Amino acid sequence: MRRSFAFAGTTVMALSLLVGCSSAGDSDSGSGTTTLKVAALEGGYGKDMYNQVIKAYESSHPDVDVQLQISKSIEDEITPNMKAGKYPDVVVLGQGREAGLTETLIKDKALEDLTPVLDTKVPGGEQTVGEKLTDGIVGNLNTNPYSTDKTYLMPMYYSPTGLFYDKGLFKEKGWDVPTTWDEMFELGDKAKKEGIALFTYPTAGYLDSYFYALLADVGGEQFYQDVMTYKKGVWKTEQAKKVLDITTRLLGYAGKSTVGYANEQDFTKNQQSILDNKALFMPNGTWITGEMADAPRSDGFEWGLTPLPSVNEGDTRYLTTSVESVWVPSAAKNKDEAQEFMAFLYSDEAAKIFAKSNAIQPVKGLSDSLTGESTEFYSLYDDKSVSALVGGFASTNPVEGVDIKSTLFDTANSIISGDTTEAKWQAALDEASDKLSQAGN
Repeated sequence: MRRSFAFAGTTVMALSLLVGCSSAGDSDSGSGTTTLKVAALEGGYGKDMYNQVIKAYESSHPDVDVQLQISKSIEDEITPNMKAGKYPDVVVLGQGREAGLTETLIKDKALEDLTPVLDTKVPGGEQTVGEKLTDGIVGNLNTNPYSTDKTYLMPMYYSPTGLFYDKGLFKEKGWDVPTTWDEMFELGDKAKKEGIALFTYPTAGYLDSYFYALLADVGGEQFYQDVMTYKKGVWKTEQAKKVLDITTRLLGYAGKSTVGYANEQDFTKNQQSILDNKALFMPNGTWITGEMADAPRSDGFEWGLTPLPSVNEGDTRYLTTSVESVWVPSAAKNKDEAQEFMAFLYSDEAAKIFAKSNAIQPVKGLSDSLTGESTEFYSLYDDKSVSALVGGFASTNPVEGVDIKSTLFDTANSIISGDTTEAKWQAALDEASDKLSQAGN
């Protein structure tokens, strides 16, 4: 990005592969070697980049043996060990996952304070980590979840999210990409006549980027902040009703298979509907191109990305920025070594390796070297009519039975299926938000 993030309101995303596997503990006092355990989610960027970065790190740190555990269901694999007191030293896992492991540790205040990493000099360079990071990427509720000046989650990769579509299909049909919701629904009616759904989503959790942008568009940045911080009665407002009105109408245009495939096992089938021209738009992030790289597609298919439409023509359109995090459990045994390894993750050497897999880090100047589809995706940040958001609800003390993200996102499945109503959705959101407001942090 060539300009700083304009963060709205809250400024202040299988079997494990074991690399170097051994039965050793956290360190081998006899050889002087430290065993650093790294756990990572195998997302759309793949796993080879981690192997390359670890190899580079071990070359410059011969006294460290990095053991990598990487999986598409990493939470299921590390949680049992964590309950038994065996924690990884470094975890690459963002928020928004169905398992909610990162959110759970945030609520339990079980993450290590990583503020010192920002002042650590990046290996092989003269700048500190903080100096290399894009302005504004740290200091929001995604990195500083307790609204303090302490950072507990470091931003690992960032990705513009929005509505992905087939540019080739739009060219073929002579359709314009909608910039307002009125235009969106007009297009939905046109597409319906041709047997094409206007909208789908991989799983309801992917609606996070959608809702954050829509909240800011409908009510402005202060309203967005009020929702994120559980202002009393915020879900009873006219703005909240407008957000749910638009969403409920949009869900009425959703593909028939959306709910059935909206799970961790079948979500790629919903993504495939975009490549097959069975649906027009899908909320997602730039990792989608790698995740579906080998999938079949319609002739002339070409990935496109657009921000959400605005309510009124000419209004600011918001682009939710997905930030995948890296963090250290407070119960990890090698916390100093973990932070040194994290500083290396922002080195020029590591950044180049990650970028080859389209895993773009929020490092100043890095986006200028992008090529191909990534160039177009990240160029959206240069559009003066677009403002970037880092979405994230404020952390509170745990409230039994309350999960605001699930209430906001997952209810979409029930709206589509007809199992609930918009009025009940709004009431449930008001109740959940109010309880979290009272819980504090």
